[in-house]
Amino acid sequence: QVQLVESGGGLVQPGGSLSLSCAASGIIGNIDAMGWYRQAPGKQRELAAVFTSDGSTNYADSVKGRFSISRGNAKNTVTLQVNSLKPSDTAVYYCFATLPLSMMYWGKGILVYVSS
Repeated sequence: QVQLVESGGGLVQPGGSLSLSCAASGIIGNIDAMGWYRQAPGKQRELAAVFTSDGSTNYADSVKGRFSISRGNAKNTVTLQVNSLKPSDTAVYYCFATLPLSMMYWGKGILVYVSS
């Protein structure tokens, strides 16, 4: 059974930081990319950050310079360090993993709530 399990979300004050982690299990085959989408209340899901199989990273313009994504040596974990959080970062953050042939798996999502 494929599982992507996220952890590290919660309530944080503006300017604060969190570390979001995701671990994939039960996936047969090599994982190409891992990353995070997010969906704010009333908005469409958007790509926040991705770590690709060649080691490159991409970020949404709104998080560049504040978010940092890294991947574990075993290639089945990914961490998103989120700094200088703003209320506009409030969203459910979803971990994802992509495999060859356009297969994609999702985590259930974790809430990041930025408020004073």
